[in-house]
Amino acid sequence: MSDNFFAVLPQYLAPQHLLSRFAGLLANCDQPWLKNKLIDYFMWRYDVDMSTALETDPHQYATFNQFFTRQLRSDARPIVAGVNTIASPADACISQLGRIAQGRIIQAKGFHYDVQDLLGGSAERAMPFAGGSFMTLYLAPKDYHRVHLPLAAELQEMIYVPGQLFSVNPLTTTTVPHLFARNERVAMIFNTAVGPMAVVMVGAMLVASIISAWEGVIAPARDKKVRVWDYRTQTKTLAKGEEVGHFQLGSTVVVLFGNENLQWVEGLKADQAVQYGQLLGQIHA
Repeated sequence: MSDNFFAVLPQYLAPQHLLSRFAGLLANCDQPWLKNKLIDYFMWRYDVDMSTALETDPHQYATFNQFFTRQLRSDARPIVAGVNTIASPADACISQLGRIAQGRIIQAKGFHYDVQDLLGGSAERAMPFAGGSFMTLYLAPKDYHRVHLPLAAELQEMIYVPGQLFSVNPLTTTTVPHLFARNERVAMIFNTAVGPMAVVMVGAMLVASIISAWEGVIAPARDKKVRVWDYRTQTKTLAKGEEVGHFQLGSTVVVLFGNENLQWVEGLKADQAVQYGQLLGQIHA
Protein backbone atom coordinates (compact mmCIF):
# COMPACT_ATOMS: atom_id res chain seq x y z
CA MET A 1 0.00 0.00 0.00
CA SER A 2 1.12 3.56 -0.69
CA ASP A 3 2.33 6.01 1.93
CA ASN A 4 -0.64 8.22 1.00
CA PHE A 5 -3.08 5.52 2.11
CA PHE A 6 -1.50 5.33 5.56
CA ALA A 7 -1.51 9.14 5.73
CA VAL A 8 -5.31 9.25 5.26
CA LEU A 9 -6.08 6.06 7.24
CA PRO A 10 -6.86 8.06 10.42
CA GLN A 11 -9.67 9.80 8.51
CA TYR A 12 -11.35 6.43 7.85
CA LEU A 13 -11.21 5.68 11.57
CA ALA A 14 -12.05 9.13 12.97
CA PRO A 15 -15.59 10.18 14.07
CA GLN A 16 -15.81 12.57 11.12
CA HIS A 17 -19.21 14.11 11.85
CA LEU A 18 -18.56 14.48 15.57
CA LEU A 19 -15.25 16.27 14.95
CA SER A 20 -16.91 18.55 12.42
CA ARG A 21 -19.73 19.45 14.84
CA PHE A 22 -17.13 20.25 17.52
CA ALA A 23 -15.28 22.48 15.04
CA GLY A 24 -18.61 24.20 14.37
CA LEU A 25 -19.11 24.94 18.07
CA LEU A 26 -15.66 26.53 18.29
CA ALA A 27 -16.15 28.49 15.09
CA ASN A 28 -19.45 29.94 16.33
CA CYS A 29 -18.17 30.88 19.81
CA ASP A 30 -18.60 34.62 20.40
CA GLN A 31 -16.26 34.92 23.40
CA PRO A 32 -13.84 37.67 22.27
CA TRP A 33 -10.71 36.14 23.81
CA LEU A 34 -11.30 32.79 22.09
CA LYS A 35 -12.58 33.93 18.71
CA ASN A 36 -9.81 36.53 18.40
CA LYS A 37 -7.13 33.94 19.22
CA LEU A 38 -8.61 31.62 16.58
CA ILE A 39 -8.74 34.42 14.01
CA ASP A 40 -5.21 35.64 14.79
CA TYR A 41 -3.77 32.13 14.49
CA PHE A 42 -5.65 31.53 11.24
CA MET A 43 -4.48 34.86 9.79
CA TRP A 44 -0.87 33.98 10.65
CA ARG A 45 -1.06 30.35 9.55
CA TYR A 46 -2.66 31.01 6.15
CA ASP A 47 -1.53 34.57 5.38
CA VAL A 48 -5.10 35.77 4.83
CA ASP A 49 -5.54 38.91 2.70
CA MET A 50 -8.23 41.16 4.20
CA SER A 51 -7.75 44.08 1.80
CA THR A 52 -10.74 43.14 -0.38
CA ALA A 53 -13.09 42.26 2.49
CA LEU A 54 -16.12 44.41 3.24
CA GLU A 55 -14.88 44.61 6.84
CA THR A 56 -11.08 44.67 6.88
CA ASP A 57 -10.58 44.48 10.66
CA PRO A 58 -10.65 40.75 11.56
CA HIS A 59 -11.49 41.43 15.20
CA GLN A 60 -14.73 43.20 14.22
CA TYR A 61 -16.30 39.86 13.31
CA ALA A 62 -18.44 38.46 16.13
CA THR A 63 -17.28 34.86 15.61
CA PHE A 64 -14.60 32.97 13.74
CA ASN A 65 -17.27 31.78 11.31
CA GLN A 66 -18.32 35.33 10.49
CA PHE A 67 -14.67 36.11 9.77
CA PHE A 68 -14.28 32.96 7.70
CA THR A 69 -17.40 33.64 5.61
CA ARG A 70 -16.60 37.36 5.26
CA GLN A 71 -18.10 39.19 2.31
CA LEU A 72 -16.07 41.04 -0.29
CA ARG A 73 -16.35 44.66 -1.33
CA SER A 74 -18.74 45.05 -4.26
CA ASP A 75 -15.88 46.16 -6.53
CA ALA A 76 -13.43 43.44 -5.45
CA ARG A 77 -14.27 40.83 -8.08
CA PRO A 78 -15.48 42.04 -11.52
CA ILE A 79 -17.79 39.44 -13.09
CA VAL A 80 -17.14 38.58 -16.72
CA ALA A 81 -19.99 39.80 -18.94
CA GLY A 82 -21.87 37.80 -21.57
CA VAL A 83 -24.72 35.29 -21.73
CA ASN A 84 -22.48 32.41 -22.78
CA THR A 85 -19.31 33.17 -20.78
CA ILE A 86 -18.55 31.06 -17.71
CA ALA A 87 -17.53 32.97 -14.58
CA SER A 88 -15.60 31.31 -11.78
CA PRO A 89 -18.01 30.57 -8.91
CA ALA A 90 -15.36 31.04 -6.22
CA ASP A 91 -11.85 31.99 -5.26
CA ALA A 92 -10.21 28.60 -5.53
CA CYS A 93 -7.62 26.33 -7.06
CA ILE A 94 -8.62 24.17 -10.01
CA SER A 95 -8.42 20.54 -8.99
CA GLN A 96 -9.51 19.04 -12.33
CA LEU A 97 -11.42 20.09 -15.46
CA GLY A 98 -12.47 18.44 -18.67
CA ARG A 99 -15.18 16.47 -20.41
CA ILE A 100 -17.74 14.21 -18.80
CA ALA A 101 -17.05 10.91 -20.56
CA GLN A 102 -19.51 8.02 -20.28
CA GLY A 103 -21.13 9.75 -17.32
CA ARG A 104 -17.88 9.87 -15.38
CA ILE A 105 -15.76 12.70 -13.96
CA ILE A 106 -12.02 12.70 -13.34
CA GLN A 107 -11.22 13.09 -9.65
CA ALA A 108 -7.44 12.66 -9.99
CA LYS A 109 -5.04 10.51 -11.99
CA GLY A 110 -6.41 6.98 -11.82
CA PHE A 111 -9.62 8.00 -10.01
CA HIS A 112 -13.05 8.62 -11.57
CA TYR A 113 -16.57 8.83 -10.20
CA ASP A 114 -20.10 8.93 -11.64
CA VAL A 115 -22.17 12.06 -12.20
CA GLN A 116 -25.22 10.03 -11.16
CA ASP A 117 -23.67 9.28 -7.78
CA LEU A 118 -22.59 12.89 -7.31
CA LEU A 119 -26.15 14.12 -7.91
CA GLY A 120 -27.81 11.76 -5.46
CA GLY A 121 -28.27 8.58 -7.49
CA SER A 122 -30.79 9.77 -10.08
CA ALA A 123 -30.06 8.68 -13.66
CA GLU A 124 -32.68 11.17 -14.92
CA ARG A 125 -30.94 14.04 -13.12
CA ALA A 126 -27.52 13.02 -14.47
CA MET A 127 -28.57 12.42 -18.09
CA PRO A 128 -28.51 16.09 -19.28
CA PHE A 129 -24.82 16.30 -18.40
CA ALA A 130 -23.71 13.33 -20.53
CA GLY A 131 -21.11 14.62 -22.97
CA GLY A 132 -20.83 17.93 -21.15
CA SER A 133 -17.99 19.42 -19.13
CA PHE A 134 -16.98 19.75 -15.49
CA MET A 135 -14.62 21.72 -13.30
CA THR A 136 -13.66 20.90 -9.71
CA LEU A 137 -12.53 23.82 -7.55
CA TYR A 138 -10.78 23.45 -4.20
CA LEU A 139 -11.32 26.29 -1.73
CA ALA A 140 -8.18 26.54 0.39
CA PRO A 141 -8.48 27.77 3.98
CA LYS A 142 -7.34 31.32 3.15
CA ASP A 143 -9.81 31.70 0.25
CA TYR A 144 -13.06 33.66 0.15
CA HIS A 145 -15.66 30.97 0.93
CA ARG A 146 -18.87 32.12 -0.70
CA VAL A 147 -20.05 30.37 -3.86
CA HIS A 148 -21.68 32.15 -6.81
CA LEU A 149 -23.39 31.38 -10.11
CA PRO A 150 -21.16 30.90 -13.18
CA LEU A 151 -24.13 31.83 -15.46
CA ALA A 152 -27.47 33.55 -15.11
CA ALA A 153 -29.87 30.72 -14.37
CA GLU A 154 -33.24 29.49 -13.18
CA LEU A 155 -33.12 27.17 -10.17
CA GLN A 156 -34.79 23.77 -10.74
CA GLU A 157 -33.84 21.54 -7.82
CA MET A 158 -31.62 21.33 -4.77
CA ILE A 159 -30.57 17.96 -3.40
CA TYR A 160 -28.98 17.19 -0.05
CA VAL A 161 -26.99 13.94 -0.16
CA PRO A 162 -25.68 12.53 3.16
CA GLY A 163 -22.24 11.05 3.28
CA GLN A 164 -18.87 10.93 4.93
CA LEU A 165 -16.61 13.88 5.68
CA PHE A 166 -13.15 13.11 4.38
CA SER A 167 -10.82 16.04 3.91
CA VAL A 168 -10.82 17.30 0.30
CA ASN A 169 -7.22 18.50 0.13
CA PRO A 170 -4.89 17.29 -2.67
CA LEU A 171 -3.68 14.32 -0.61
CA THR A 172 -7.12 12.80 -0.10
CA THR A 173 -8.23 13.70 -3.63
CA THR A 174 -5.46 11.47 -4.99
CA THR A 175 -5.99 8.72 -2.41
CA VAL A 176 -9.67 8.25 -1.45
CA PRO A 177 -11.76 6.70 -4.27
CA HIS A 178 -15.03 8.44 -5.26
CA LEU A 179 -14.25 11.19 -2.75
CA PHE A 180 -16.70 13.84 -3.99
CA ALA A 181 -19.47 11.29 -4.50
CA ARG A 182 -19.09 9.85 -1.00
CA ASN A 183 -18.80 13.03 1.06
CA GLU A 184 -21.87 14.91 2.32
CA ARG A 185 -22.93 17.43 -0.32
CA VAL A 186 -25.58 19.81 -1.65
CA ALA A 187 -26.28 19.78 -5.40
CA MET A 188 -28.12 22.64 -7.10
CA ILE A 189 -29.56 22.07 -10.59
CA PHE A 190 -30.21 25.02 -12.93
CA ASN A 191 -31.48 25.80 -16.40
CA THR A 192 -29.55 28.48 -18.29
CA ALA A 193 -29.84 30.13 -21.69
CA VAL A 194 -27.11 27.77 -22.92
CA GLY A 195 -28.20 24.52 -21.29
CA PRO A 196 -28.31 22.70 -17.94
CA MET A 197 -25.86 23.50 -15.15
CA ALA A 198 -25.18 22.05 -11.69
CA VAL A 199 -23.28 23.56 -8.78
CA VAL A 200 -22.33 20.97 -6.14
CA MET A 201 -21.02 22.09 -2.75
CA VAL A 202 -19.08 19.20 -1.22
CA GLY A 203 -18.60 18.98 2.55
CA ALA A 204 -15.39 17.89 4.21
CA MET A 205 -13.69 17.12 7.51
CA LEU A 206 -14.20 20.03 9.94
CA VAL A 207 -16.68 21.79 7.63
CA ALA A 208 -19.26 22.94 10.15
CA SER A 209 -22.11 23.68 7.72
CA ILE A 210 -23.20 24.11 4.13
CA ILE A 211 -25.50 27.14 3.86
CA SER A 212 -27.91 27.76 0.98
CA ALA A 213 -28.64 31.39 0.09
CA TRP A 214 -32.38 30.64 -0.08
CA GLU A 215 -32.96 27.82 2.43
CA GLY A 216 -30.36 28.51 5.12
CA VAL A 217 -28.48 25.65 6.80
CA ILE A 218 -28.73 22.44 4.74
CA ALA A 219 -25.90 20.45 6.32
CA PRO A 220 -25.50 19.12 8.92
CA ALA A 221 -28.92 17.51 8.65
CA ARG A 222 -30.81 15.64 11.35
CA ASP A 223 -32.01 12.95 8.96
CA LYS A 224 -29.16 11.29 7.11
CA LYS A 225 -31.16 10.66 3.96
CA VAL A 226 -31.42 12.26 0.53
CA ARG A 227 -33.68 15.30 0.54
CA VAL A 228 -34.93 17.16 -2.55
CA TRP A 229 -36.28 20.69 -2.89
CA ASP A 230 -38.25 21.11 -6.14
CA TYR A 231 -38.41 24.66 -7.51
CA ARG A 232 -39.70 23.81 -10.99
CA THR A 233 -43.19 25.13 -10.26
CA GLN A 234 -41.68 28.44 -9.15
CA THR A 235 -39.77 31.05 -11.09
CA LYS A 236 -36.52 31.46 -9.21
CA THR A 237 -34.26 33.40 -11.58
CA LEU A 238 -30.76 34.30 -10.44
CA ALA A 239 -28.19 36.62 -12.02
CA LYS A 240 -24.68 35.62 -13.01
CA GLY A 241 -22.45 36.09 -10.00
CA GLU A 242 -25.29 35.92 -7.49
CA GLU A 243 -24.46 34.01 -4.32
CA VAL A 244 -25.87 30.49 -4.02
CA GLY A 245 -24.37 29.57 -0.66
CA HIS A 246 -21.30 29.37 1.52
CA PHE A 247 -19.24 26.98 3.59
CA GLN A 248 -18.65 27.43 7.30
CA LEU A 249 -15.04 26.34 7.09
CA GLY A 250 -13.94 25.24 3.64
CA SER A 251 -14.31 22.64 0.96
CA THR A 252 -14.81 21.96 -2.75
CA VAL A 253 -17.24 22.97 -5.50
CA VAL A 254 -17.93 20.84 -8.59
CA VAL A 255 -19.64 22.62 -11.50
CA LEU A 256 -21.24 20.70 -14.38
CA PHE A 257 -22.40 21.98 -17.77
CA GLY A 258 -24.55 19.99 -20.17
CA ASN A 259 -23.77 21.96 -23.32
CA GLU A 260 -21.29 20.03 -25.48
CA ASN A 261 -19.91 23.22 -27.04
CA LEU A 262 -18.22 24.59 -23.94
CA GLN A 263 -14.56 25.46 -24.39
CA TRP A 264 -12.40 26.25 -21.38
CA VAL A 265 -10.05 29.21 -21.62
CA GLU A 266 -6.82 28.11 -23.27
CA GLY A 267 -4.15 27.36 -20.72
CA LEU A 268 -6.44 26.61 -17.77
CA LYS A 269 -5.09 23.58 -15.93
CA ALA A 270 -5.09 21.71 -12.65
CA ASP A 271 -3.45 23.47 -9.69
CA GLN A 272 -4.12 26.91 -11.19
CA ALA A 273 -5.61 29.56 -8.90
CA VAL A 274 -8.72 31.43 -10.08
CA GLN A 275 -10.89 34.16 -8.58
CA TYR A 276 -14.64 34.56 -8.32
CA GLY A 277 -15.98 36.27 -11.46
CA GLN A 278 -12.97 35.39 -13.63
CA LEU A 279 -13.57 34.07 -17.16
CA LEU A 280 -13.23 30.27 -17.19
CA GLY A 281 -14.76 29.37 -20.54
CA GLN A 282 -17.29 30.07 -23.22
CA ILE A 283 -20.16 28.15 -24.78
CA HIS A 284 -20.20 28.49 -28.56
CA ALA A 285 -23.47 28.21 -30.47
